[in-house]
Amino acid sequence: MITTRTARMLTRYNAWADRMIFDAVAALPEGEAGRERKSLFKNMIHTLNHNCVIDLIWQGHLEGREHGFSARNTPGHPPLDELWRQQQAIDDWYIAWSDTLSDAALDEKVSFTLIGGNPGVMTRGEILLHIVNHTTYHRGFVADLFYQVPARPPTTDLPVFLREVPQDW
Repeated sequence: MITTRTARMLTRYNAWADRMIFDAVAALPEGEAGRERKSLFKNMIHTLNHNCVIDLIWQGHLEGREHGFSARNTPGHPPLDELWRQQQAIDDWYIAWSDTLSDAALDEKVSFTLIGGNPGVMTRGEILLHIVNHTTYHRGFVADLFYQVPARPPTTDLPVFLREVPQDW
């Protein structure tokens, strides 16, 4: 079971890691973030867009409402600065959401339908763990693309977050 303290830590870690990767992508030479590369999502920005879309989909599930997406990514993506604003907004939502939860609420089951039409049931805590795991996984895609620039990606590991960010949750 995910506890409230763990949920607050995970949402803050996810927001911190997003900030690290977005800052690093924004600092790349002009055009590198959107340059097509050998990757599932073709470029860094579209990969980050996928993370944002998934975060929004799961927000809808957690709120018990339709999320409005018919795919796990959009055909195109906004410019990096606009996408960063969208990602910050959803990261802030998850932090605020985690701050309101009790341990019992984290253990509540949520029913949902996946994009492919399959039904699912997970606890709120399991959903949060999935969201953080998912974004970490795809930030790894972006980190790998840095080596094609070539550039060094940021370190977004949990131990670095725990060392560098005050633990006031």
